[in-house]
Amino acid sequence: MRFLLTHYRAFSTRIAVSPNSQICYFARLGQIKNARKVFDGLPEKTVVSWNSIISGYFQNNQHREAQILFDNMPERNIISWNGLISGYIKNGMITEARKVFDKMPERNVVSWTAMIRGYVQEGMIREAEVLFWKMPERNVVSWTVMLGGLIQECRMDDACRLYDAMPVKDVVARTNMIGGYCKEGRLREAREIFDEMPRRNVVAWTTMITGYAQNNRVDVARKLFEVMPEKNEITWTAMLMGYTQCGRMEEALDIFEAMPVKSVAACNAMILGFGMNGQAEKARMVFDRMWEKDDGSWSAMIKVYERKGFELEALNLFASMQKKRVRPNFPSLISILSVCASLASLDHGRQVHAQLVRFQFDLDMYVASALITMYIKCGDLVKAKQVFDGFTPKDIVMWNSIITGYAQHGLAENALQVFHKMFSSGIIPDDITFIGVLTACSYTGNVDEGLQIFESMRSKYNVEPKTEHYACAVDLLGRVGRVNEAMNLIENMPVEADAIVWGALLGACRTHKKLDLAEVAAKKLLQLEPQNAGPYILLSNLYASQGRWNDVADQRKNMRARSVNKFPGCSWIEVDKKVHMFTMADSSGHPEHAVIMKMLEKLAGLLREAGYSPDGSFVLHDVDEEEKVNNLRYHSEKVAVAYGLLKVPKELPIRIMKNLRVCGDCHSAIKLIAKITGREIILRDANRFHRFKDGLCSCRDYW
Repeated sequence: MRFLLTHYRAFSTRIAVSPNSQICYFARLGQIKNARKVFDGLPEKTVVSWNSIISGYFQNNQHREAQILFDNMPERNIISWNGLISGYIKNGMITEARKVFDKMPERNVVSWTAMIRGYVQEGMIREAEVLFWKMPERNVVSWTVMLGGLIQECRMDDACRLYDAMPVKDVVARTNMIGGYCKEGRLREAREIFDEMPRRNVVAWTTMITGYAQNNRVDVARKLFEVMPEKNEITWTAMLMGYTQCGRMEEALDIFEAMPVKSVAACNAMILGFGMNGQAEKARMVFDRMWEKDDGSWSAMIKVYERKGFELEALNLFASMQKKRVRPNFPSLISILSVCASLASLDHGRQVHAQLVRFQFDLDMYVASALITMYIKCGDLVKAKQVFDGFTPKDIVMWNSIITGYAQHGLAENALQVFHKMFSSGIIPDDITFIGVLTACSYTGNVDEGLQIFESMRSKYNVEPKTEHYACAVDLLGRVGRVNEAMNLIENMPVEADAIVWGALLGACRTHKKLDLAEVAAKKLLQLEPQNAGPYILLSNLYASQGRWNDVADQRKNMRARSVNKFPGCSWIEVDKKVHMFTMADSSGHPEHAVIMKMLEKLAGLLREAGYSPDGSFVLHDVDEEEKVNNLRYHSEKVAVAYGLLKVPKELPIRIMKNLRVCGDCHSAIKLIAKITGREIILRDANRFHRFKDGLCSCRDYW
């Protein structure tokens, strides 16, 4: 502080600076104590000095001190009163500002305009309007402020009438009208005002260009951009964003490269533009070349990775962001929360939850729903329920999240209890609710209650069943072997069966070895989704289980002929906030490959001693039994379990994720591994959760 004052005095010896300027200078720097020292040291305090220090206190969000000083002023002028109103308005204290306004001994046009501006800033347009029409006299600023309020409230017809009544229309008023019309898509009216302007500044040009760009008239925007006499950073960015928003990235890149200054906003737009067009590498290139990044830059890149399925890259970038002490914003936290749910990354999820609480974002209903989903997908139902129970009131999304969570964990009774409680609470179920409830019944074989709920959707709950609900009903019947009834339901559907419905039937046929119906379902699926590998794989599984290897070969031949690629199965586990991913027989790239292989050998021996016999029907190759056993041993979920046994402390459950349905042999093996090692193993596959403990699975071998 002493240095600052000394420096300022040295500066003042060269240039004469008035004490009032010194007060303003320190206030702007946030050094209000220094400003007060200058004020207190004045031998004679004028009304200007008092006004300066009061304004300084308001500037530093110390309204009480400002009011005390105002009350102690030996004399006041109208500038003092106007300063008090403006100070309260800047601090968002509109009620206090109005009290001052009402007791002013006299008011001028500045007083009235300040009060109207305050109401407009707070979104209180009706109050602003009443005050505006009471004004004894108005200037161009008053008219323009009121006009801006009406536009802000999207009352363009009222704004148009006010605009027509304005005695003088300045460039700000005209530009506001252009922006308002553009926001409503009324480009013709906006362009009329633009063309009629006696003079246009860079803001007017930019507003018109932005209007065209935001309304998908990017070519018209470009023509205007080309003839614009002078362009600023905002103009270039507006034109750029016009191209990125409609996916024309080549033209966006041309603009970007031609920009004299590449603003942070422009770079962020390019990152999102490339990312949303599937060009994540180019987005990262722009990100890495940025000299300066804001929280929006990090958020944009994380969002790109999250939306395009690069979950590990998103997590790594989030970690880098934290190392650089960049405070994450709301969108980046929500993106990472989604990534944590997708990867079942519980440690990262807890960390994000803590940050959401710290920034008080957790009070948002949308965030609460996202947290519930994250904890459910990470297998922590207890924490999901805590978040659910601790939030009031609950919307339909939150109820659906917890119902779906119980369904995924095979807890049909809990799902049904929540469903009935939700209905009795006055929340009307929607499409998503019934998918969750029917799935819960399907996963637990609760056929009668599931069918009863399905039949009552229309009559009791006034929800029209869609193809997704019919798919649930087909799955419900198919899982218990009532495949013919499921087929009958499909044939009598009031709407055309889609791929989800036929997929549910095909899965049931595979489980219950119904080859004739499986072939019907597979053909229907191939007609609907010729590039989907699923029907080929399921049919191959069925042929393989019956030893029909020629048919298996034909399926593979058909896949090659149609260039259909099977999505490779993989499993992953999170250890010390790092995700380790494994594919079948390919953990060789892992730095601890050797110890993982030793653990797998050890487990193979323990399983043999426990009476485990590998089920070769899950190997889709016509090979000898020894090779089948070897193939089964290196399924990705077994490799991930082996790594979990090596790395996860004994008191914690081992959490494994798999991108496909868990294979039957692995399911049997992991049950035994849990019993032999005394560990709890939680496996999330593409459909649901399996909680293995003491030789049993929570799904009761029904999945």
